[in-house]
Amino acid sequence: MIVSVHLADVGLRTARDVLRSRPSPGALPGLRHAQTALTGDIGAGLPRLHPRRAALIASWEDDAALDRFLASHPLARHFASGWHVRLEPLGVRGSWSGMTVDVAPDARPADDDEQVAVLTLGETRFRRLGPFLRANSRASARAAADPAMTASFALARPPRFVGTFSMWRSLREMTAYAYGAGRPEHRDTIAAHRARPFHHEAAFARFRPYAVAGAPGGRTASGAATSA
Repeated sequence: MIVSVHLADVGLRTARDVLRSRPSPGALPGLRHAQTALTGDIGAGLPRLHPRRAALIASWEDDAALDRFLASHPLARHFASGWHVRLEPLGVRGSWSGMTVDVAPDARPADDDEQVAVLTLGETRFRRLGPFLRANSRASARAAADPAMTASFALARPPRFVGTFSMWRSLREMTAYAYGAGRPEHRDTIAAHRARPFHHEAAFARFRPYAVAGAPGGRTASGAATSA
């Protein structure tokens, strides 16, 4: 399987249409799961959503299935002028019932100096929303200040879905942000979630980006392969 992430400035009206246009696996050969969402900035404080910018996260049987979607599906046309990246799954912690991330038995682990991408997915508990936002603000502020994070955006689909997508210059630098000594913000957020979960279900998945098209705006995803 592969995963694709798409981002585009589509306008306010089209963004609403995109949120209502999530394709179903049964109607699209080779599609395993799709989630449409609004996007925002990763940083300190409350999430700053961009109501005119939409995202699509999808998992596919293979590149051919994604190619067919990009060539012919009406939803793909909304993202044609934007940015997308193709991702090879390398590992996952937690679980997400909507999108099972399968790591191929022959997948090569990422080298320490290799670029990696990270996708987090959460189905928020309403009563834990305030503590989640406070804890996430501290971790997000640290990530936003890290020059090793080369592209990033937050994801939200009301009322419950939240997530983040980020690309990192190297596995070593991503690991230093997440678990390094003297950088407790991310570790503290994980510990708080384990003690009293923020979400009904949550997953943290790591990928190898192997094909990028377009530019995401702001920080660019330099260093990734540009063709499959």
